[in-house]
Amino acid sequence: MKIEVIHEIHTRGLTKTLLALLALLCTTHVLGADNNYLYINITILHSATAQGAVCLDGSPPAYHLDRGHGTGLRSWIIYLDGGGWCNNISDCLNRSTKFLGSTTKMNQQGFFGGILHNTSKENPDFHNWNRVRVKYCDGASFTGDVEQVNPETKLYFRGARIFKAIMEDLWNKGMKNAENAILTGTSAGGLATILNCDKFKCLLPESARVKCVASAGFFIDGKTINGTSHIQEMYQEIVNLHGSAKNLPLACTSAMEPSLCFFPQNVVPYVQTPLFIINSVYDSWQVNNTLVPSFLDPQHAWKDCINNISSCTSSQLIIIQAFGVEFLKIFGGLTPCFTRGYFLTSCYSHGDIQSTSYWYNTTSPRLLSKTIAEAVGDWYFERAGFQHIDPGYAVASFFGFLSAIVALVFSYMRVALVFFLDILLSWVNREPSN
Repeated sequence: MKIEVIHEIHTRGLTKTLLALLALLCTTHVLGADNNYLYINITILHSATAQGAVCLDGSPPAYHLDRGHGTGLRSWIIYLDGGGWCNNISDCLNRSTKFLGSTTKMNQQGFFGGILHNTSKENPDFHNWNRVRVKYCDGASFTGDVEQVNPETKLYFRGARIFKAIMEDLWNKGMKNAENAILTGTSAGGLATILNCDKFKCLLPESARVKCVASAGFFIDGKTINGTSHIQEMYQEIVNLHGSAKNLPLACTSAMEPSLCFFPQNVVPYVQTPLFIINSVYDSWQVNNTLVPSFLDPQHAWKDCINNISSCTSSQLIIIQAFGVEFLKIFGGLTPCFTRGYFLTSCYSHGDIQSTSYWYNTTSPRLLSKTIAEAVGDWYFERAGFQHIDPGYAVASFFGFLSAIVALVFSYMRVALVFFLDILLSWVNREPSN
């Protein structure tokens, strides 16, 4: 659906107007909403265990591969799955018993949609490439590497080894002859794309056109509703637990604390490989976890708002609006780079480019009348650059903030009026003095 902006501010229904401005009539794109996925059998890489490249529970890593054909025979897309992180032993132990920590718990077939689909109708530029979906089972965006294994927990933190082992296997299966290659991923996989982008390029032939596309992976170092840095603390725990520091971009870790190099805002300036960033200014995961982590909402005052933006109060919307302002302030602070591309929407979503409805569909978000697929394709093949932020954001930011403020002012005026009338009535009804 084409992104629209409501310009008119009414004297009534101010909150509803703000809701429309903030949501910008975007649909939320959820994996599973599409019904035309391609399903590909899993490949368990048993040989990787010899180099210690294993999931949290010690099982071998895995991926799904659908071979290219025709003009795409020597072109490769490597998609890194997302799925959050584990930042403490308890969390990682729980994760190790599920598909995000063990290949023994994974489905034998994986769906391919959006950027991984095999038809030109769904995926115009990359449908006939070799398309790979790498399973995520390490809990640290493919960055961890701890040699020692605690005999009590029996947890393995080996994400960086998994990435290396799978890339080597794909190299032997034809990627060594690649003429075109894209590293991509969503959410934790989008972050992994940014963190491993230059490393990926170094694995490919020098003559190959190599670029990276990160979807919903630009997690900012934002504050919670009470002003604390919960996400920064969590990333520090992840980096320490998984031994990720040595696998984060050296240019960044030489300039600041390694845990800060888990934030794209600190890494992107050092990425040399062309990078395309797809994100929402109002990323729903970040609102739910960075801005309003559950432990700061024990009374569930934010629950309805987070689950459905139309249920937010005016004061909650002002806070979310401020988060969007902070996101753009951080993003705007990145050093300009002509080889970089970006597609920033104002949708309240955590979109996945494996979703056809998000990637290339009549319901897909559009900027300058282009879908994400068209924007990425034009950028990759250098038919046209693409660096655009939803133009409705500025309108939403100004008018939305204004309408919410007016609503709050009227609210306070009503309270003051009631208070004044109460005093007046008390004075009128007072007992006459003798």
